[in-house]
Amino acid sequence: MTHADEMVGWLCDLGYTHCFFVSGGNSMHLLNAARQKMVCIPVVHEVSAGIAAEYFNESNLTNGKAFVLVTAGPGLTNLVTALAGAYLESRELLVLGGQVKSSDLADKGLRQRGIQEVDGVAIAKAVAKSVRRIERPIAKSDFFQLVHSGSTDRKGPVFLEVCLDAQGAPSRNGEGDHVAESHADVNYGKIDEKSLEKLTDLLAKSDRPVILIGGGVSRNQFDSLLPEVERLGVPVMTTWNATDRLGASHRLYFGRPNTWGQRSSNLILQNADLVIALGTRLGIQQTGFNWAEFVPNGEVVQVDIDRTELEKGHPKVSLPICADANDLLRQLLKRASSRPSWTTWVNFARNVRDQIPLSEKVNGHFTGFLNPYDFVLQLSDLCSSDDTVVPCSSGGGFTVMMQAFNQKQGQVIITNKGLASMGYGLAGAIGAGLADKSRRTILVEGDGGFAQNLQELATVSVQKLNLKIFIFANNGYASIRMTQKNYFGGAYLGCDVESGLGFPDWLQLAKAFGIKSLTLSEDFAANEHFIEEWNSDEACLFVVPIHPEQTYFPKISSQLTPTGGMESAPLHKMSPPLPDEVLAELGLDLNQK
Repeated sequence: MTHADEMVGWLCDLGYTHCFFVSGGNSMHLLNAARQKMVCIPVVHEVSAGIAAEYFNESNLTNGKAFVLVTAGPGLTNLVTALAGAYLESRELLVLGGQVKSSDLADKGLRQRGIQEVDGVAIAKAVAKSVRRIERPIAKSDFFQLVHSGSTDRKGPVFLEVCLDAQGAPSRNGEGDHVAESHADVNYGKIDEKSLEKLTDLLAKSDRPVILIGGGVSRNQFDSLLPEVERLGVPVMTTWNATDRLGASHRLYFGRPNTWGQRSSNLILQNADLVIALGTRLGIQQTGFNWAEFVPNGEVVQVDIDRTELEKGHPKVSLPICADANDLLRQLLKRASSRPSWTTWVNFARNVRDQIPLSEKVNGHFTGFLNPYDFVLQLSDLCSSDDTVVPCSSGGGFTVMMQAFNQKQGQVIITNKGLASMGYGLAGAIGAGLADKSRRTILVEGDGGFAQNLQELATVSVQKLNLKIFIFANNGYASIRMTQKNYFGGAYLGCDVESGLGFPDWLQLAKAFGIKSLTLSEDFAANEHFIEEWNSDEACLFVVPIHPEQTYFPKISSQLTPTGGMESAPLHKMSPPLPDEVLAELGLDLNQK
């Protein structure tokens, strides 16, 4: 038995069942070991392996876990985007990387000695919770400690770079060399009793409270606590990462506030006198660049497991609590009591929600093209409660999904907005689809993002996934086009076909990979061909024609200042502004002007 066999056996003990990989010479012993005990999924590009493993684990539909195996040099450098994405979203991602023999490592200022050698540990250190180069067999206890570090407290990637001679070395029965703890000692907190009492008191005195659920609150935990949430009767909103915690039709659900959020949600949130933010770092995209006006007439309580997030200085937080949001929510629900005034607040919020549509007329309609907001609303109706939905991670397709998609209870919805990288959708859908092949997986992505990782259609075909791919085909980058139009007078460059960006014929591309395809029309939901493919258990690519000049409103607008800086509106002042008569009719007291 080699040390590689030993490490893979330890991974089995830790619950790992799947390995996403691109093979290479410097990881050959690890791959040989993995193939004997793991379900090994080859992908075309290393970044796809990392994204797929992240989404596999985040889907949380299986008792098994997935890790990534890459070779040295380009194997690691290709993977860095996936490491960064998981790091920013605080998600578990274990990567085993090959490396040249320990005797071939560069030293004394050399850039490279071994073939394909690059210092993977140095590269990964900035975007991983734990990193370690293993030059000799490692002790079992230290291996377990390193792997566990990625799934405890604030989660994050773990990168272990294993030299080729260490991989092939004879097993030492778990008695290898001991290595020091490699990740930083962050102050993760437990629930402070005084803070919990103060929070309970703030809630009891509040007339217009909102609970904002972030990705730090797990699906299983929130589902188990839902009866208590309903008993309390406080309006619930979610961040994008927590979209699937509560169905859109639930009486206490009031949407997803954000800089690209739902207008009604932003208005309700900004009218609150208390916002309890659980398991969300309240980043600038969540609060708006103008974070000083986040919840302008109320108090903000932020609960986060990482004290540094509470001390970053924005937004203004009345009560920071360093604790696990799951534990805090459980304790709060035990202590808090419902108030009659909250029924009035809920009814007020429901009226705002009902009167402001998710698809606004300002975006218009172009003959021969689909309105993306109307399309997403139709897609919401078509999806079932046991679907997995991947709304990509950036661009117009992503923001439309976050503004208009009406999720159903039981769906799993996964994205990675922290890095907001193009190209995440397809690889993420592959990982989520493989986590439970009995579920249908739906991917919505813009043509620009899809083009960055389209080679993984080969993986979709080989793995025979039940994946429905919807490509917003507008011949370019919608968000970049809007930026260049709004701020630079429509001086387009590298954002569409006319300005130099190339795209394939999507139907021909799908055919080349042996995948069925169809271009949608406005009546697609009644089209027999579409219905047949939608209900089949095979992959299909659907082209959604979107006009290149399609607008994406509402949004938070910014303007250039005389000094060259940017000045942004607060969340409640989305563009275009609502008419005064609408504001008056809704009873909103926030000035949009």
